[in-house]
Amino acid sequence: MILDRFCLHILPKICDTIECLDLGSSSMKHILRTTHYPNLYTLGLYNIDEKSVRSLFTDEILSSDIFKNQITRLLITINKNDDYGMMLEIQSFNDCLHLLDGRFNQLHTLYVDLVNLRRPHEIQNQGNLPNLKCFSLSCVYATYYYNETILPLLYRMSNLEELDLYFSVEVDETFIDGNYLKKNIINRMTRLNQFTFYIPSIMSTRKEMNFPSTEDIQLTFIDFPANKIISYVDYFPEIKQSRCHIYSYPSFMPYYGDITNNFPGGLFQYVRVVSLYDEHPFEHEFFLRIVQSFPFMEKLSLKNNKSQNRKQSYESNNDNQNFSVIEYSFLSELVIIDVHDDYIEEFLFDTKTYLQNNIILQINYESLQRVTHNFTTNAARIHSTKISKLYLYGKTKCSNSCLQEYFPYAKICYPDIF
Repeated sequence: MILDRFCLHILPKICDTIECLDLGSSSMKHILRTTHYPNLYTLGLYNIDEKSVRSLFTDEILSSDIFKNQITRLLITINKNDDYGMMLEIQSFNDCLHLLDGRFNQLHTLYVDLVNLRRPHEIQNQGNLPNLKCFSLSCVYATYYYNETILPLLYRMSNLEELDLYFSVEVDETFIDGNYLKKNIINRMTRLNQFTFYIPSIMSTRKEMNFPSTEDIQLTFIDFPANKIISYVDYFPEIKQSRCHIYSYPSFMPYYGDITNNFPGGLFQYVRVVSLYDEHPFEHEFFLRIVQSFPFMEKLSLKNNKSQNRKQSYESNNDNQNFSVIEYSFLSELVIIDVHDDYIEEFLFDTKTYLQNNIILQINYESLQRVTHNFTTNAARIHSTKISKLYLYGKTKCSNSCLQEYFPYAKICYPDIF
C-alpha cells in the first residue's frame, strides 16, 4: 500500500528531478514502470535474481531509452544461492581500484566497463583478492598504461578462474602477442581455466624497426591454451602507425575498433560499438560484410578519406539484383566526420543504405552541404527525416532555413571541436 501511494502520488511530481535511484528486487519493476525519469543517469539494483536482471533488457518498457541512452552508471548485485557478484560501468580505473580496496572482500564475480583507462592515483589497501573467481574488464578507448594498471590488478587475483579482457593498448616497441599473454598472464595465474580477450596493440612506425607480420604473430599462438585465436596486423604508412589485432573466438567483446579491409570476418553478436579506418577505400561490399559480422551494432564510426573505386559501377547497376541495399537494423548513432564524400552518400542515400528512425548523426557541415547540394537533393531526403540529433562539425551556428527543413525532426548542434 505504501509503495502504491508513493508511486501514484509522489513519484510523478518529483520524477524530473531524480538523478539517481537505488532499488531492491521487490520495488524495482514497480518504480521503473511508474513514470519517466528524464534526468536519471545512475541506477543501483540490489539483491535481485538473474531472471530480474535479464528482464531489464528484454521487457519492452524497461529496455527503452532510459537504459539505452540515459544510464551512465549502473550497479547490480545479484542474489543467487548467497553468491556475490557485480556488473559495473564506471568512469575510470581509479574508481575500479577504490571498489577493490577491501570494502567488497566477499566479491567473487566482477564485470567492469571503463570509460577511460588512465594511470591511477595512489590508493590504499591494494591487497590480494582471494575470493574473486571471475573478472571481466573492458574499455572502449586505448590505454598507454597497461603495465602500470592492468597487470598489477590481475596479480592481486590469485585464485581467478575466468578472465575477460577487452581493450586496446598503445605500445612502444613490441606488439602484445601470444608469447606476451603466456608469460605475463597465463603462467602467472595457475587456476585460470577460461581466458577470452580482445587486445589490439597500437605502435608508431616512425622508428626504423623490423615489424612482425601477421604470420609472425600467429606463430606465437601455436600452443596457446584456447579454442581459436584470430590475429592480423595492419600497417598505415600515411599516419606512420601499425596495429596488431588479437582476440579469442567466438568472442563476447562489446567493442571492435579500427577495422580495415583486412578484417577476416566472423560473427560478433555481442559487439555494439564499431569503428572503421583504412588508407584504402571501403567499397559497398565491405559494409555488407560489416553488417553481417555485427548484426546488433548500435554505434558506427568511420574514418576514410579515399574515394570508392567502384562507385560508378554501383550507380550504373542500381536496378541490378546483385546490388544490395544494406540495412542497419539496430544502428542508433553514426559518426562520419572525417570521411570522403562517397561515404556520406553510402550512408545517407536510400539507394545504398536503409537506416532506422531516431539516428544520431555526427558529420562535417561542409561535406554534408556539398553532398546534399545545399540540402536540396532528394537522394538523402528519406534518411534526413530519420535523424533525431545532428552534430555539425567545422561550422559555427548558422541560420540556414534549408538545413532545418531538410532535417525536420533533428535537434541541430554545433559542437566546439577546437
